[in-house]
Amino acid sequence: MTRDQKYKAFQALHQRPGAFVIPNPWNAGTAKILAALGFEALATTSAGFAFSVGYQDSAPELTREHLLENAREIADATTLPVSADLQNGFGHSPDSCAETIRFAAATGLVGASIEDATGDPSNPIYELQAAKDRIVAASEAAHRHQLLLTARAENFLHGKPDLDDTIRRLQAFDDAGADVLYAPGLPTLEAIRTVCASVSKPVNVLMGLKGATFSVEELAAVGVKRISVGGAFARAAFGAFLRAAREVKDQGTFSFAADAIPSAEMAHYMTEHKR
Repeated sequence: MTRDQKYKAFQALHQRPGAFVIPNPWNAGTAKILAALGFEALATTSAGFAFSVGYQDSAPELTREHLLENAREIADATTLPVSADLQNGFGHSPDSCAETIRFAAATGLVGASIEDATGDPSNPIYELQAAKDRIVAASEAAHRHQLLLTARAENFLHGKPDLDDTIRRLQAFDDAGADVLYAPGLPTLEAIRTVCASVSKPVNVLMGLKGATFSVEELAAVGVKRISVGGAFARAAFGAFLRAAREVKDQGTFSFAADAIPSAEMAHYMTEHKR
């Protein structure tokens, strides 16, 4: 499948009725498994990738080049459309966001997200006009290069659970040309319903955080178009790894193997032709 075909397929997912799940692999192997299970699109996870190479999410050691190479490997692993988590665009200026989008398109990606988090704990969220200017530049670059841009409002992940301000930001990003809007960490279905009703673009929500157990059906009913899991699948995998390791270390037993995926099934996923 060509990149143009992937882009059009990704657009179509956002235009059809109902909601779809876009799970988050953290490497080529997990991308192949998710494709084999029948998911229709994938999104990278900066957190999952960071954990897999021994860093915290957004660690300075994880450069734009590292994340884009990981995204390239995921995009090359299947024929599914892939969107990338590009954090805050790897720079504060609008031009840096646009440059990151251009680089992302060159890797074979057909989607990307830019967030309004600064990376500075003392001032975690960009001022609204600056945040909007960054999305204007990113969306212009995205549309020139056939890439769907997701604009993220990060208040709820950075100690600012202000729904009104989050909506103002999403509306500004809507006006700035973003294709998809995303406020990770919304606490209730009613808050999600309010966000969806307040903007004109498709809304992505994050599942897999503690306490957020809404179903696909429930989310679709309040207007959600796209559902991702961020680093939750990676954390679930590491949770199983940790339980197995603790059993061996603390108990000297190996019953964890009963839940391990059989080697033959793993080989099937890794050698299966691209969907």
